[in-house]
Amino acid sequence: MRVIRTKQLSLDALWDSAISQDRVFRPDDFAHLPEAVRRYLDHAIAPGTAIASAVRLKMHGEIKLKTWIPFTAEQVVCWERGFIWSATAWMNHLPIVGSDRIVDSVGAMQWKLLGLFPVMTGSGSDITRSAAGRFQTESMLLPSVFCSDRMSWTSLNSSHLHASFMAQGERAEFDLIIDQKGRLKTAKLPRWGNPEGAEHHYVDFGAIAEEEGSFCGYTIPTRLRVGWYFGSDRFEAEGEFFRATIDDAIYR
Repeated sequence: MRVIRTKQLSLDALWDSAISQDRVFRPDDFAHLPEAVRRYLDHAIAPGTAIASAVRLKMHGEIKLKTWIPFTAEQVVCWERGFIWSATAWMNHLPIVGSDRIVDSVGAMQWKLLGLFPVMTGSGSDITRSAAGRFQTESMLLPSVFCSDRMSWTSLNSSHLHASFMAQGERAEFDLIIDQKGRLKTAKLPRWGNPEGAEHHYVDFGAIAEEEGSFCGYTIPTRLRVGWYFGSDRFEAEGEFFRATIDDAIYR
């Protein structure tokens, strides 16, 4: 496969680089896992569904930049390589166009007013480490990754699951809360960041899944509230910064 430098890689190129797997979801293959894990997988993936290595999403919502502003976005999550989130947000009726990404363990963000004037850029080790945490969180939109033998599962009780895995060079300690049907309610992990504007450190980061929908045999959250200080009062007061509705998803 032709190697494309990360900063030049397009959303289409990342999607095209996804490799289809010759495997389908069979619930019996996971009989050895804790009951709560099986319940989650059985709800999230229909029997016979091809095990996907990537998802392409269309979404809209609001992002908090001092005030809440609307956005539309398209995103590709390719488990072997990373993600690109390409969006347009509107501030004072002017478009801010750009992307957040991590591809092949290199993270970056770049945003431009009118697509011309830089308003926010970032790269380096802290950006990469933080982007890795976002990538790990968004595994909930690609449930097939939880079928991997590289996942280490613990079931703390009938509704609380813990998955430990490596992705983009970072260890994820991912907590999922599900209901009795296996529907995902919340997801949380320690993510590298600096929401206070000071030095980077690990902060509880997570998402509340308010609605779900099914696409191509996968059932995923379709309305999400996301932010820092997850699980504390600070999430509601100051940590929440991203609200998204998934409009469409295709899997490869």
